[in-house]
Amino acid sequence: MSDVNADFLNPDAPRPPAVLDPLEQRYFNRELSWLAFNRRVVELAEDFTLPLLERVRMLSISGSNLDEFYSVRVAGLKELQKNDIFGNSLDGLSASDQLVEIAKVTNEIRDKQQRIWGVLQQALADEGIQVLDLDELSDVMKAYLKRVFMDDIFPILTPLAIDPAHPFPFIPNGGLSLAFQIAATDDKPEVNALLPMPNQVDRFIKLPSKSGEPDRVVLLEDVLILCIDEIFPGREVKGHCVFRLLRDGDLDFEEEAEDLVREFETALKRRRRGDVISMTISAHAPKKLKNQIIESVNVQAEYVDEVAEIVGVGDVKSLILDNRRDLQWKPFSPRMPERVQDFDGDIFAAVRQKDMLLHHPYETFDTVVAFVQQAARDPDVVAIKQTLYRTSTQSPIVEALCEAAENGKSVTALVELKARFDEAANIRQARQLERAGAHVVYGFVDLKTHAKVSTVVRREGDKLATYTHFGTGNYHPITAKIYTDCSFFTCDKGLGRGATKVFNYVSGYAEPETMENLSISPITLKPVLLDMISKEAQNAKAGRPAAIWAKMNSLIEQDVIEALYEASQAGVHVDLVIRGICGLRPGITGLSENIRVKSIVGRFLEHSRICCFANGEDLPSDKAKVFISSADWMDRNLNRRVETLVELQNPTVRAQIMDQIMAANLADTRNSWVLQADGNYKRHVSNDPLSQFDCHRFFMENPSLSGRGSAGSTDVPVLSHSDHSA
Repeated sequence: MSDVNADFLNPDAPRPPAVLDPLEQRYFNRELSWLAFNRRVVELAEDFTLPLLERVRMLSISGSNLDEFYSVRVAGLKELQKNDIFGNSLDGLSASDQLVEIAKVTNEIRDKQQRIWGVLQQALADEGIQVLDLDELSDVMKAYLKRVFMDDIFPILTPLAIDPAHPFPFIPNGGLSLAFQIAATDDKPEVNALLPMPNQVDRFIKLPSKSGEPDRVVLLEDVLILCIDEIFPGREVKGHCVFRLLRDGDLDFEEEAEDLVREFETALKRRRRGDVISMTISAHAPKKLKNQIIESVNVQAEYVDEVAEIVGVGDVKSLILDNRRDLQWKPFSPRMPERVQDFDGDIFAAVRQKDMLLHHPYETFDTVVAFVQQAARDPDVVAIKQTLYRTSTQSPIVEALCEAAENGKSVTALVELKARFDEAANIRQARQLERAGAHVVYGFVDLKTHAKVSTVVRREGDKLATYTHFGTGNYHPITAKIYTDCSFFTCDKGLGRGATKVFNYVSGYAEPETMENLSISPITLKPVLLDMISKEAQNAKAGRPAAIWAKMNSLIEQDVIEALYEASQAGVHVDLVIRGICGLRPGITGLSENIRVKSIVGRFLEHSRICCFANGEDLPSDKAKVFISSADWMDRNLNRRVETLVELQNPTVRAQIMDQIMAANLADTRNSWVLQADGNYKRHVSNDPLSQFDCHRFFMENPSLSGRGSAGSTDVPVLSHSDHSA
């Protein structure tokens, strides 16, 4: 066993807290904390207990994560630096200081990614998936690749000379290119040329194989080099390299634009031509050629990363072959809640019986889709209101909303145009909804609408009933298969009125004065959180039990961190499950000795936001205050977005949150890293990793409480002990 125990539910004696040096900061840097999260993803790529292709997937995810980090976060810091905009981060670092530290950590991560790729290539070869170099190709293989080149690649290639008559071309964000030094001939001078690699072609070209033979693939750039005579006939290539650019992915738009939709359409076009933030290039690049590229794309030398193995680590996901399921996670089919089956799929009837909480992806997101689809086709439904922050390209929810509008129902869709990297898709879907007759609302100019709310108003007898869905994640059926989130269904009148007020607030600036068991940012959510934390501190000072359990993606908001520090000093035991960014420094004597933080990274992406406050009793208990939320504890979520915080009242739902979801996360040792006082994360390890408690496996194998229905709860395991009735 390691010296770190990730079982927060039944811990060993705690380690002595560290002492904060007077020169040390009270907070961790946001950007460096995010990079620490990506380190954990990279670690999974070298975890031999994971299926091999899942390790490849983790390597790919770490590459894509780093790309987005540079296109957004590093781009923003460079903009601050360039414009001499002063103002330090929470931990006191300037933009320039942060960029220096980011570069150090990023170089370490990229070096590790390249080393792991070399190890994975050998492991793949051992399992019959071979990534072949040019010198490993037989004549038969070369002939096949040349046919593929001429039929499927050559028609969409455009070689580009670089000389005074041909200025350096625009290379799009994330675009891969080959660069060549072409030797002079008797009648032609030496010239450099570019060959943008078409993104319509897979990065790895698969060679044909017979049954029992290995799967063999060749990198696209190697195929292009193999066929260079077809691209530059009669010319000799003296040297070549592969390079890839990342551009500023942030949007610069006029917030006072009269037509916000049109302004975003224009801004998206501008983003495609954003400044170059960084470049990755082959380590063997000829010096003269490399210098010309650096100068032409106007990238600073310190943001040029030379790699020996593969440019564009994110592309290795192409190696996750459909025919090699044996090297991936065992297939998992989400459960359909028995409660819904009890009512033959009638979700309204199931919710009328009792509030219901679904835990995705373990319980199918199809229930959420069916909720909207059923509403669209139910003649008794008169109105539907729906937030849309991120959803899939061909969204069944958008299609259901269109169907409802065409059926004459009142449909209001609150579409967030500022959902980063999904703006274009959201604009298309907004147009589609408008054509169907739905009322499309774009929300506030200065606030993102991040809340996840859907309401259905149904005529039942001579009265109207409101059915409401609150989610911790997006209405996205694809990501719902890998993101862990909570879906809460209720026909509680107070929550229905509250949800309606949320829509009225965004659509008509009608700020709600009161809401029942519902808080929203930027108005009441943060004050409610601070008040709940303060009450725990008061209970601790009064000698009553005091504890906080919370789960989220990120914690960086200063006022909340300070409130948690004060609670710790008062004697409140705080256990936090924070997947990504954490600015709070735990385990410091006199500051945070009663706070523990862990990060869970594994098969599924932890995404749900939950908080539980002991309220004078030991957690878990009937007296506890239990909430789900769309908001992380970040400045943007609490102060600059429209978010929801829903207090759960139903005993079964509360028990599911505390005794199952939070308890399993706190007890997990298989996927957990514990944050140390110095900012390092230590993974819980043992001599037998496969015997460790795995919260993801627990949820896959066991039914949940509130969706159990007539099947009963006798076979539903709980991990903590409380007086809750299921």
